Amino acid sequence: MAEDAVTSLQPSSSPAWTSAEMMTIEAARALRNGARCFVGIGRPSAAANLARRTSAPDLVLIYESGTIGAKPDRLPLSIGDGILAETADSVVSVPEIFNYWLQPGRIDIGFLGAAQIDRFANINTTVIGDYADPSVRLPGAGGAPEIAASCREVIVVVQQSLRTFVERLDFITSVGYGDGPGTRERLGLTGRGPVRVITDLGVLEPDPSSCELTLTRIHPGVDPEIALKRTGWPLRVAADLGTTEPPSDTELAVLRELEAT
Repeated sequence: MAEDAVTSLQPSSSPAWTSAEMMTIEAARALRNGARCFVGIGRPSAAANLARRTSAPDLVLIYESGTIGAKPDRLPLSIGDGILAETADSVVSVPEIFNYWLQPGRIDIGFLGAAQIDRFANINTTVIGDYADPSVRLPGAGGAPEIAASCREVIVVVQQSLRTFVERLDFITSVGYGDGPGTRERLGLTGRGPVRVITDLGVLEPDPSSCELTLTRIHPGVDPEIALKRTGWPLRVAADLGTTEPPSDTELAVLRELEAT
């Protein structure tokens, strides 16, 4: 079924927040106070900075450009935004970020996005279509493969659609759980892998036995059927499917202030 065909399944009443805000707030809630978090630009940066202003004031933000403990008073425009270096506890070289911090597993949580993701949380950010003659050339790997391999935990933040949640990736940029249990161990990947995929519809987590993504929570006002219709494989749904907490007034106010600056 085409993605447009499921719009009728959307809740009839509009909530006081957008699906993008719900996704960002849920991502912020996933960040533990005091954790070292490898942050990207965009929604991960918004979530991390929101967490630092609300539930996780001691969250340590680490950006690929080499800034450790950045405390920006606005959302940075890029990993090279001067506000990151100006507010950081320390600024080191990019090789040090990867060789000393990331690869040895000193970073607790890494954020990743995806152009495509499959049932085992493998990610494509390289091409859509054939690699030699793609229909779309994407931004590429950057540090994503190493984040996926070496961070103690990975959280993926992505909108859920048939275009993104696919049966088979056009290209594997970053390994989640490969083809199932044991893949990460065989490849020598030291991090735990993706522990959560947060979408605009709900939260998916890997099944402890099969490693296959399972819908464990749905956002308020979302019919679980929408998630099934917007997934390119038969999506598993937890027997005890829960509902995420709606955004608080404080979370919404802080996020909107961040995004307005």
